[in-house]
Amino acid sequence: MIYADTDAMGIVYHTNYIKWFEVGRNELMRQSGVAYAEMEKYGFYLPLTRVSCHYLLPAKYDDALTIETNIDYIKRASMKFNSLIRDTKTKKILVEGHTVHACINKEGKIIKIPTQIRELLTKKY
Repeated sequence: MIYADTDAMGIVYHTNYIKWFEVGRNELMRQSGVAYAEMEKYGFYLPLTRVSCHYLLPAKYDDALTIETNIDYIKRASMKFNSLIRDTKTKKILVEGHTVHACINKEGKIIKIPTQIRELLTKKY
């Protein structure tokens, strides 16, 4: 991580973990064959509806971190992603949490998650 991600004490600023949850989620989706940018082209969006973050240990400037993300569930119109952020060197869990997302269309109406997206994502979990 870079110095700009830390506070005056050299500890990662707490909101950066939420940003890293997004990095893990997007990479999981991409590896499953569901690039988020492609979903948007077809008019499907996954806005965040809930986030939980449990801070266990601090990450500090220049620590190497590993983001682990998996899908907890996919329901009719929502999905939940679990995230762990580890210190790459020690393997200790620094942060654990989850995000929940609704599926909406361009007009902002909640819609059923398209079958093709559901099928690609469920192959991974």
